[in-house]
Amino acid sequence: MLDIKIIKTTEPKAKPIPGQKLGFGKIFTDHMFVMNYTEGKGWHDPRIEPFHNISLSPAAMVYHYGQEMFEGLKAYRNPNGEVYLFRPDMNAKRTNATNDRLVIPQIPVEDFVQAVSAVVDVDRDWIPTDPGTSLYIRPFIIATDEFLGVAPSKTYLFMVILSPSGAYYESGLAPVGIWIEDEYVRAVRGGIGFAKTGGNYAASLIAQQKAHDAGFSQVLWLDGVDRKYIEEVGAMNIFFKIAGKVVTPALSGSILPGITRNSVIQLCKKWGYDVEERKISVDELLQAQKDGTLEECFGTGTAAVISPVGKLRYKDDVMTIKDGQTGELSLKLYDAITGIQTGKLPDEMGWRVKVGD
Repeated sequence: MLDIKIIKTTEPKAKPIPGQKLGFGKIFTDHMFVMNYTEGKGWHDPRIEPFHNISLSPAAMVYHYGQEMFEGLKAYRNPNGEVYLFRPDMNAKRTNATNDRLVIPQIPVEDFVQAVSAVVDVDRDWIPTDPGTSLYIRPFIIATDEFLGVAPSKTYLFMVILSPSGAYYESGLAPVGIWIEDEYVRAVRGGIGFAKTGGNYAASLIAQQKAHDAGFSQVLWLDGVDRKYIEEVGAMNIFFKIAGKVVTPALSGSILPGITRNSVIQLCKKWGYDVEERKISVDELLQAQKDGTLEECFGTGTAAVISPVGKLRYKDDVMTIKDGQTGELSLKLYDAITGIQTGKLPDEMGWRVKVGD
């Protein structure tokens, strides 16, 4: 168990007021969690400090070789004022899977959850209560050695910052348009596609810009070898409802193992749906659209939770799904997951973790 030192700010910032437009990831709370790693000493000096800029040498290895990782989760306040996290142990386990791939020291699951819970508890008054809002939590690790050789760093910083946020998409639960990318690839099996690291997102920016310029919200990536199998959206995993079955790409090493993805699979199975994790080709989607069996499409992720997809573009084909309307399963999943997260529904799955007393 971490012995966390807490230093509270003497200059608290003004908190957002109810009804204020928050956007996503633009406002930051008063405090942050910080912990150092030194080779031979391990993780040490866990502390909560006032939110502040950090100073790093221009030679810090994170700048040159991208040895860093990040996570994303949320805190919610229920109608009684209690604060909950949603499956933080899953974020901790995914952190260590990423760390293994990037040769970053592991953080014990219980230490990760304790760190997140502690800083959320200190800044619990920052959690917004308007519908669709939450406190977004960004844990991350960066390599800090002052060294220009290509090797794993011997020192790291683990930090957790908090941001009161509104909906990831300003349109809320309204269906979005997705651009299926046919020129660039994001990841290949054996690479780092499954890891939560900035390089994956940097690789996606050029296609994201293309999609936005064409009027689409996100990019749906195809596999990097055959260039025909569906993988994931830039900020989400992807699901389809085809002829009554719920279908999502199998985790193959190039797809992020999403926590919301896992939650959706468990809920759908509980509700009696046939769920298939398998390869899905873009040609299969086009044929299902022509046959009238492509019934729904939606993305899943921490930021948006459930994001219905109303339109898919692939080359010269544009597939309109569910007449551009939100599907019944998409809405049911959104209501169920957000209901559990906010304490408005009973937690039959054992996913909520209470913060503080």
